[in-house]
Amino acid sequence: QVQLAESGGGLVQAGASLRLSCAASGVSGRTFNNYAMGWFRQAPGKEREFTAAITWSGGATYYAESVKSRFTISRDNVKNTVYLQMNSLKPEDTAVYYCAASYSTAQTMVVLTSPAYYAYWGQGTQVTVSS
Repeated sequence: QVQLAESGGGLVQAGASLRLSCAASGVSGRTFNNYAMGWFRQAPGKEREFTAAITWSGGATYYAESVKSRFTISRDNVKNTVYLQMNSLKPEDTAVYYCAASYSTAQTMVVLTSPAYYAYWGQGTQVTVSS
């Protein structure tokens, strides 16, 4: 079973930047580069929503329309870590951000934007953006 640990959240003003990290450990039967990785977020009273995803090779990335051009997902398979660089933060970005790992063979946008296809989840890190 894979354990995921997010870090990098915090309280910032609108327009600021944050870089989230997610370190993976405890892989079993697979190595880190066998997992597609995603970021999801959940605001108070709202459904958990897709934010960004990256295929296991890093060859393709997917983003929610609300964060395109502002957020960038990347991964380092040597460090077993995935990142989410968040720029030009807005108050509506305020949420708990969760890192997730998927071992699905399919690496399409339809699959990687759906929480149901992710087997492992981190505890989440709080991001708060003030106006």
